[in-house]
Amino acid sequence: MNKAIFFILISAVLCSSCFKKNDKNKSKEANKTNAISVIIDDQLWYGEVGDTIRNKFASPVVGLTKEEPLFTINQYSAKLLEGYMTDGRNVIIVKKEDFNKFEVKRNQYTSPQNVFRISGKSIADIIQSIEINAASIIQQIHKTELEECQQQNAKSLLDPTVIKNKFHIDLKIPTGFKYALHERNFIWLKKEVVGGNISLLLYQIPLHSFDASKDIANQIVKIRDSVGLHVKGKEPDTPMVTDDSYAPYFSTILLDGKKAFETKGTWELQNDFMMGPFINYAIIDETYNRVLVVEGFCYAPSNEERDLMLYLESIIKSVQVQPRQKAEE
Repeated sequence: MNKAIFFILISAVLCSSCFKKNDKNKSKEANKTNAISVIIDDQLWYGEVGDTIRNKFASPVVGLTKEEPLFTINQYSAKLLEGYMTDGRNVIIVKKEDFNKFEVKRNQYTSPQNVFRISGKSIADIIQSIEINAASIIQQIHKTELEECQQQNAKSLLDPTVIKNKFHIDLKIPTGFKYALHERNFIWLKKEVVGGNISLLLYQIPLHSFDASKDIANQIVKIRDSVGLHVKGKEPDTPMVTDDSYAPYFSTILLDGKKAFETKGTWELQNDFMMGPFINYAIIDETYNRVLVVEGFCYAPSNEERDLMLYLESIIKSVQVQPRQKAEE
């Protein structure tokens, strides 16, 4: 009798340990970069609702050299809501209920966290809510992922003196980056990663040489191609140029409170095989009468370009131009 009780107790402990280990693994998956935990019943997930979620949140990322989803989606049964899934950084809860509702809660179970609740009286109502709110959900998740990257970056930063003195900016660059090239108005920083490398470029051009009334996207491509002469492969005559096979994606944003032009596309080395994605920000900086350009690009054929580009974007978007009087002091 005692042996039976002993074996029952041992089995219970082992099972508990396995469940905890499994929960930790699943929680780790839920907190990876660009991951979403979708809590939804299987009946909805394997039907039109699930198709809509996948179409919206797992569509291909623009500007990469290979197809990668916008977010990695992990689907879980609604029964798990009160368990480990509450630790996920980005959670979408979808339910068929007696009312239609879309709700967003920040830091409900942990921090940082986004919890999006979508309820509908019918499948059509749920799909309509997803369609209407998808853009704002994507924007909020991307913002949170950038902030999380920046918090991780801040734990160990590169000495900012050289960049601050040369460009009059504060830019939070994590340790691990090395100066690959350092010239008068140009800096190239490089970091080795698994399966490749990532780079940051910083340079500036006089404001009067940039005509905002003309084709801005074309001007930016021409500028980065001229600067690409500094970024070469190991073989001669292999400068970096913008890949003209695909038109870059272009938008206007505010960065550090200043008008900036965001360009996403792919680059290649002429007369070579290397290529990868880039993200370029041309900032109109009237304080120093210049266009300040900060660009990130990567070469990682065996790695996830999506997450590397988010990492580079998080660095670039930490930029702050120093006030002129502070720089002159």
